[in-house]
Amino acid sequence: MITHKNISIFFIILLILLNLLNLYITINFLWFLGIVVTWIGINAAGSSRISSNYHVKAFCNNPLETEKKIALTFDDGPSEFTLEVLELLKKYNAKATFFCIGKNIEKHPEIVKQIITEGHLVGNHSYSHSKFFDFYHEDKITKELRKTDQLLEKFTSKKINFFRPPYGVTTPSIRRALKKTNHKVIGWNIRSLDGGTTNVESILNRIKKRVSLGGIVLLHDTGKHSVLVLEQFLQFLQQNNYEVISIEELLNLNAYEIERG
Repeated sequence: MITHKNISIFFIILLILLNLLNLYITINFLWFLGIVVTWIGINAAGSSRISSNYHVKAFCNNPLETEKKIALTFDDGPSEFTLEVLELLKKYNAKATFFCIGKNIEKHPEIVKQIITEGHLVGNHSYSHSKFFDFYHEDKITKELRKTDQLLEKFTSKKINFFRPPYGVTTPSIRRALKKTNHKVIGWNIRSLDGGTTNVESILNRIKKRVSLGGIVLLHDTGKHSVLVLEQFLQFLQQNNYEVISIEELLNLNAYEIERG
């Protein structure tokens, strides 16, 4: 498996061997530079792709699912648009998981309460969702995760088990922080990109093409365009006999982990 640890060991050994060889024959500096640049490139690619499991194990779908079941997840709320999302979920009898940002929980506590009251799950999406979150020290990351957990746990007796890293980026610091907080990382395999474009038709076509058994859809509950996409997508799922269930039910985490060994 390609992981941060394995890749680091490989390139360190490679550099050591090249240095030893350099004692006997002259090795052009560009070889060393090329190895380091390649190492950095692999690290960047692995860190930015949550499904790679490069730094941490992430649940991005359930490939063992044989029935038409799918999970919806929403990032970056709660916001005023979350209320419209909740109305649609109720209309189509669908359950979802909302990955909430701590500072937004403080702004809209009543919406978090409604999310939970209506039978949906909530997950941790950091407190700040800072653009620099990936560069934080593990202690600061741990503090953010615990602070957001405490805010969410005011509305539920359940422990907050799920975490989705901001932007889906993982790092060694995030890995070390998660060892302290024991969150399970939830990714996705159907990304809407509704955080980068507001073109409803484009977003809808993208996710419809990627629908699969046991899939996890990433949407946002922070814009009107996402609400419009959601209604049409729920209609599409209903017409194609898909059942929209919670992350817990879709992944059936205990059995799923046993199967994956």
